[in-house]
Amino acid sequence: MALNSRLAESSSPYLRAHADNPVAWFAWGPEAFAEAARRGVPVMVSIGYATCHWCHVMARESFQDHATAAVINEGFVAVKVDREEHPDVDAAYLDAASAFTPHLGWPLTVFTTPEGRVFYAGTYWPGEPRPPLPAFREVLGAVREAWTERRDEVERTGAALRDALAAAASAASDAAGLPTLDDLADAARRLVDREDRAYGGFAAGSGMENPKFPTVPALRFLQASALPVPEAPEVARRALEAMAASDLHDPVDGGFFRYATRRDWSIPHYERMLTDNAGLIEVALDAGAPEIAADVARFVIDVLQQPTGGFAAAQDSESIIDGRRDEGGYYARDADGRVGLEPPALDGKVVTAWNGLAIGALARSGVALGDSGARLVEAARWAAEAVLETNIGDDGMLRRASLDEIVSRAPATLEDYGSLARGLALLAAATGEVRYAGAARDLVDACLSDGGVVVPGGGDPVLVAQGMAVGGSDTDGASPSPAAAFAGGALALWHLGAGERYRDAAASLVARVAPTALEQPLGHGAMLDVAVALAAPPRQLVVVGAPGSALGEAARSIRADVVAVVTSEQADAFAADGFSLFEAKTAQGGLPTAYDCRGFVCRLPVTDPAQLSTSA
Repeated sequence: MALNSRLAESSSPYLRAHADNPVAWFAWGPEAFAEAARRGVPVMVSIGYATCHWCHVMARESFQDHATAAVINEGFVAVKVDREEHPDVDAAYLDAASAFTPHLGWPLTVFTTPEGRVFYAGTYWPGEPRPPLPAFREVLGAVREAWTERRDEVERTGAALRDALAAAASAASDAAGLPTLDDLADAARRLVDREDRAYGGFAAGSGMENPKFPTVPALRFLQASALPVPEAPEVARRALEAMAASDLHDPVDGGFFRYATRRDWSIPHYERMLTDNAGLIEVALDAGAPEIAADVARFVIDVLQQPTGGFAAAQDSESIIDGRRDEGGYYARDADGRVGLEPPALDGKVVTAWNGLAIGALARSGVALGDSGARLVEAARWAAEAVLETNIGDDGMLRRASLDEIVSRAPATLEDYGSLARGLALLAAATGEVRYAGAARDLVDACLSDGGVVVPGGGDPVLVAQGMAVGGSDTDGASPSPAAAFAGGALALWHLGAGERYRDAAASLVARVAPTALEQPLGHGAMLDVAVALAAPPRQLVVVGAPGSALGEAARSIRADVVAVVTSEQADAFAADGFSLFEAKTAQGGLPTAYDCRGFVCRLPVTDPAQLSTSA
């Protein structure tokens, strides 16, 4: 059959994969809801992503089935959404779906009125009845019957749910103060107490039949250098070492799979995400495991980096072996066994925020790894150039993603602005190039206004028009929550001396969610990590002199909030562009000179590597 042009020309591999379905899909946008209003039918919103195993299964069982497609096309307007391209849409509908099912996940199927009011939702439904799950066609029939026979009741349900979600959102307090180090230590100890002492990480329950995720943001919080809980970084280190020694780690290509289905990190779900792996590079770096950091970086660069420079979103769990789709079979083989096999497909979508995570992780680790890290810094630079060139629309606005240099229609989120800003700020310190810091500042400035932190354009226009909540979840997933990502970007600029307004922006976001974050640290590690950085003065280490000096190499091995080894000309350029950390930083007597600062107050400059303190 002919390809659906609305999907075939998309910037999402997930949507392109559904272009040959007999379902008459719309892409996300106002056109679908206008068509539903014209026809007087409900909207079926199907949300997933390209490397989602159960999304593949539901597609084969239902969306490629002509009989099921006929039911959908006759009674609904169908919308296909890539959750990675439209995270705000995904978050809004997950919130609404929680009213109908406790088992949230993907694929997510949501039924709405033409005005966008959700009245029923669920996740995976099979093609045929599989008790206790009904067949998807049975669900479609029941929803259609409710719409035609009891429409007033359905619309009241949708209106009541929308009002309840709006009330919950407005009830969130933004008047709390910043947490103290003692508050943060208490939260860290609660997280330490949740450690799975037998296998490392954080167990979902006591049995073996529980999934285990890397939970990178929580591990990063426990590694915060100013956190006064000596046992906290050891929990992160043990989790990393347990994962590295388990089936969750791929010893051939490097990197880690998305999660393990058992508590002992065995039987992985085999997709490999850029988010997890970018975060684990930094976990390994701060756990004193440079060999693991280099291993994960190898996967990110050799497997995920695209010919254009950007990093792909993920690698699929499935591949074709002996003519059949096989989940995990490719990864179960050693290097020799993989020869001649086609690797699992990549989701080549270049997501702005996730590339920001990778840019920052590679820049930091490249600096710390010295000569062997030069490749990592160059890969980060290449990705930064690709994102800055491609993921901006003709209107000059940042976009969420691109594919094959086709920019997405999806607007950038707070996560995109913040994560890319942090990555660029770290890249500026790693390369000595102030233009990356300037680009980071532009991204953050675009979201700062007298009313606080607001994403340019106000968020997804369809959600705004429908009165749905925008801005995403305050809870971390595989990557930091949108607010935490932005706070991290603003904080990185403050560390470079961009000005107090950036610290204030980070502090306002921390204060808004602090009460919940302190009570639920496992789901708010990224914001708590920022809170620790705000509660203690940063350590900033600037070395001015020729690259490759002994003093510069000594500085690279020290953990600090900023480690910048720059030439005199580069230091002057940073200072001239308003980054006060670099003001009056010179190579004294023509010798490489180190400035070791705590909260912008610097000790006397030194020229001898032995005079640099390795302690915080």
